[in-house]
Amino acid sequence: MEHVPPPAEELALLDRELARLDARRSQLLVRRAWLLSVLTPPVARPAAPPAPPFAAPFGPPAAPVGTRGAQHVLLTLGGLLLTIAAVAFTLVSWGHMGIGGRSAVLGVVTVATLSAPAVLLRRGLPATAESLAALASVLMVLDAYAMHRVVVPEADGRGFAAAAAAVLAVLWGAYGLLLDRLRLPLPLAVMSAQLPLLLWAWAAGAGATGFGWALLVTAASDCAIAVWGKGVAVRVTACVCCWATGLLGLLVALAQSVSADAAPAALAPGVLLLVGALIAVSGAWRAPAGLAVAGGLVAGLCGVAAVGGVLRAGVAWGWSVPVYLLCGVVLLMAVRAPLPRPVGQGLVWASSTVTVGAVLAAAPPVGLSLMGAVSQLARVWSGTPDGGVRGALGVEGPAWSQMAAAPVVLLVVAGLLGAAHRSWAWLVRVAGPVLSPGATGQGAAGAGAVALAWAGLTVLPAMLGMSYAAAVSVQLALVAGVFGVAVRGLRRRMDGVGLTALVCGLVGAVSAGMLSLAAEAATYAVFAVLLVVFGGAAVLLGGAAAPAARTLPPPSGQASRSVGTLQIVQAVPACGAVVCGMVLARAVGASLGLAAHQAAPVMLVVPAVTVLLGARLRGLPSALPVELTGAVAGLVAVGMAVTDRPFLALVLALCGVLAAGTAVRAERRPVAGYLAMTLFVLAAWLRLSASGVSAPEAYTLPVTVPALAVGALRRRRDPEASSWTAYGAGLAATLVPSLFTAWADPHWVRPLLLGVAALVITLSGARLRLQALLLLGGAVLALDALHELAPYVVQVVGALPRWLPPALAGVLLLVVGATYEQRLRDARRLKDALGRMR
Repeated sequence: MEHVPPPAEELALLDRELARLDARRSQLLVRRAWLLSVLTPPVARPAAPPAPPFAAPFGPPAAPVGTRGAQHVLLTLGGLLLTIAAVAFTLVSWGHMGIGGRSAVLGVVTVATLSAPAVLLRRGLPATAESLAALASVLMVLDAYAMHRVVVPEADGRGFAAAAAAVLAVLWGAYGLLLDRLRLPLPLAVMSAQLPLLLWAWAAGAGATGFGWALLVTAASDCAIAVWGKGVAVRVTACVCCWATGLLGLLVALAQSVSADAAPAALAPGVLLLVGALIAVSGAWRAPAGLAVAGGLVAGLCGVAAVGGVLRAGVAWGWSVPVYLLCGVVLLMAVRAPLPRPVGQGLVWASSTVTVGAVLAAAPPVGLSLMGAVSQLARVWSGTPDGGVRGALGVEGPAWSQMAAAPVVLLVVAGLLGAAHRSWAWLVRVAGPVLSPGATGQGAAGAGAVALAWAGLTVLPAMLGMSYAAAVSVQLALVAGVFGVAVRGLRRRMDGVGLTALVCGLVGAVSAGMLSLAAEAATYAVFAVLLVVFGGAAVLLGGAAAPAARTLPPPSGQASRSVGTLQIVQAVPACGAVVCGMVLARAVGASLGLAAHQAAPVMLVVPAVTVLLGARLRGLPSALPVELTGAVAGLVAVGMAVTDRPFLALVLALCGVLAAGTAVRAERRPVAGYLAMTLFVLAAWLRLSASGVSAPEAYTLPVTVPALAVGALRRRRDPEASSWTAYGAGLAATLVPSLFTAWADPHWVRPLLLGVAALVITLSGARLRLQALLLLGGAVLALDALHELAPYVVQVVGALPRWLPPALAGVLLLVVGATYEQRLRDARRLKDALGRMR
């Protein structure tokens, strides 16, 4: 029974009616609001002053500038102008007056300026007093400059500047303490106090150690002021100066300690670093929490650098890293010291920073061991490389000898993290006064232990200069061991240890696989072992979902997520086993001396096995990844055979058989069925093309007729069956090859017969409401007509004026645009009509 009107048209009518009702409701609401405003009596408002005629009509009125803000702006500008005038007078007009006049002018102005703030503070003018105090500070600097030029011109400028900075710091400090309501003099005194020691060290020609002591002594004084100083401004200024001078002095000492070639030479910078650590701890003792943690971090790093610098002096830099690492580990004992909690946290952070730095210093050899195997891709089966595993990795012996300490560092840190993971309860109890680590920290420690132990063992073969065979054997054993750890950990619970081990195993397997490509026997041995390892891991992880579900309560929902994650993880080694099978299949073809297209059928063994495994693993989440990986192997086989059409047709037909075997299962039938049909048809077309057949209908019609008969029987038994399933393959088997042949046929008989057949099929599809017949017949009819009419269209277009095609295109666009809504409704009706077809 048909709808009157059709559903699409009825839906459009309803949408228009609803839009009209919404518009009418909006009009009524506006009218109601106006009536309410008329009926409600207006509320009296205070009269506002008339707006100026040129007032800005938009935005809120600007807030008036407060008297304090205007006063500060005026005083700042006034003080700045006076300062500029004083500087100009001192530098430019100095030579126009005698010694007495110059001294008298500067002295009188300075004394007057210094005296004025006291009077202004008593009269309640603090802002003006601040401005004059700032001017007085500039005048005092100018007085010092004038004194050097007039009184002691022969004095050394650096020494005089140091003395002047010290005197100015004392004077400004005394002035600020005397007039304690002024905020500027005391911070200026602190800033001036940063210069005397540095300038004296410069004047005395001191070396790096002298400058370091000058900076640290200055930092110590700043630290004392920051702790016991008066006022927030003074303490903040002193704190900033302390960090600046202290860090600069510590960097000088660190550079000397690192560059020392003997223990006596490292003693002096070591003492400097220890003094810096003492200053940092003493300042952090009373500092806020954040600064206290930073102070503890600096103190810990200074202690490690001082002790490690003396112990490592004279040792090669590669072996210096373990020394610093040992000092950083010993620093952890400070968690039991009677220190404030933030300071202890800073020391722990310092130890962690040293450990991370040592691990990063040991990382380059790991990268060389893993990425060096990539070079074997350019020389597959070229034979056992010279120089053992180092030759295979492409790095010579001297480079490895310079990195000999890397595995030691990695294994030591891995051992420490592993011990922390196993003794986590004891560690939490010991570190209680400083840290409160949770279960996440335990998992991170275990994961770090696994990753670093694997990295250290990966580097060992190259460091020891093993032979190629021994190195490959060690890498395989390491991959198997890491996968064993991963399976054991994941079967117990889903945590970072098992996942990290799984990732390390995958990376190690890739590296070992590429390393084995140097020799044929090594390739077979390595990938066979990897196939067994991956397959065993997938099987063992497959039975771990039930124990994981029993470890967590069902109401929380965490059990289902854990089991789902475990099932996804299980698919990773399963897919890895399929990839190993692909490599072995390709190796078999190469060993038999087959060309790439000839070895393509051998590659199809892998998807054949995955089809069988998919049927065996039915219902498990790992089934689909395994089958998709097998499908990738099928694509590889197709790519291998693409250079030879007969072999490509054979490979496509075999892939169609595998897809048909997969379509036997109901859950794979919707995709695999269409894929099998497409592959069979493509194989048939390629086979005909490769055989040089000029009349493909003689071969395709005997297939099409029984295929259509089978499709008709299927439709009679199951009227709901799709026409594509019943007739699509049969029609395409003849129509498409005939279309390609007709396009290359210079005669008119074949295109005419093909057009008539396509027209009959199209009309039959429209009459029987069968989508496959309508679309396939219509597409072939349109392409056939286009082929026949193309020469005439070209002639007509060539004879037309050049302006006419753009004009026609513009008219077409205007017509479509003007009737856009109608065309859209037509497209919807066409889509609905096609959707109702079977």
